[in-house]
Parts: sequence; C-alpha cells; structure tokens
Amino acid sequence: MPAGFQSTLLLTVLLAIGLVFFLRAASKDRTTVVDVSSPKPPLEVLETLTQWLEKRGWSRIGGDAERQVLRFRGQVAASRPLAVLLSVLAAIGGACFGLVLQQLNPQWHGWPLLLIGLGPVAGLVYDKRAARIEDLELRLLEDVDTTLTTGSYLRLRAHRDELIAIELELSESLELASDGSLLSSPI
Repeated sequence: MPAGFQSTLLLTVLLAIGLVFFLRAASKDRTTVVDVSSPKPPLEVLETLTQWLEKRGWSRIGGDAERQVLRFRGQVAASRPLAVLLSVLAAIGGACFGLVLQQLNPQWHGWPLLLIGLGPVAGLVYDKRAARIEDLELRLLEDVDTTLTTGSYLRLRAHRDELIAIELELSESLELASDGSLLSSPI
C-alpha cells in the first residue's frame, strides 16, 4: 500500500472519529447550577420567573414546600440546522472514506461509495439524542448576605442555555445578579 493512501486513510479515519465525538458533544447534558440574587421580594421574583418559563413552554410539575423548591419540565428540541449540517458532513466524510477504500481495493468497484448513506444516519442520531425532556429547578435560599434584608436568593438548576436566557432576558426587570460565569464562559 503506497504511503499516500496510508496517510489519506489515516486522516479519513481521524475525521470519522472527530464526527463521532462531535455528535456526542452536541447532544451532551449541560445541566448547570447557578445562584442568583435580586433586591425584589421572593414572591415577585418567583411569579415573574414562573410566568416567563410558562411562556417558553415549560410546565410546572410540582415542588417541595419544605425545601422551598419549584420544579418545571419542558421538551427540548434538537436544532434542525445542526442536524442538516451533521448529515452533510457525515455524507461528505462517508464519500471520502468510500473513495479511499475504492482506491485501496479497486475490485470493490463503487460499493464503498454507499458509505454516503451514513449522512442521514448522523442527523437522525443527533436528532434522537438531542431532543429530550429537561427539568428546571428553582430553589429559594435563606438570606446568604445579611446586608440585603428584602432581597431574594435563588439557586437555579437547569440546562446551561436556559440559564443564559434567564440571565439575558430577566436580569434587568428582576435586577438579577450572579457571578456572571455563564455569560463569560466560551463553551
């Protein structure tokens, strides 16, 4: 086997491995916990958050009065553009791998090019893994900072993207304050 084919085969296999890891990362659970505070009363903050979540399709599934917890559940949809992109990338990768296999073993004729069919499979795998039911939990904390006597302290546990949306859309109206780590993280 010529050295050119070996290096092309190696690079193609590495690209396939990269696609598999990208599929895993795209559908990975990114549940995060963040503590936020607001100078507004707890009932106002919880009511505003509840209304905002219900507008976004979350439904209240209960809570625990003793622990001061509210729980919500929502269906998270997969990104259609990302599913199409992954399908196209997998189809191109399958075609490349098929061409390499065809060059390495010419008596297979065009059969290796059927690996193009892996494209839609990658999109379906992403679609099935990324579309899932997510939970969101709001917990009212006791006064952490004694300098604020009328404020609210919440611990939010949810998908990272939902926490970022809360911080971006409700930070002004509720005067939410957190450590800002969600908006500064590159991931």
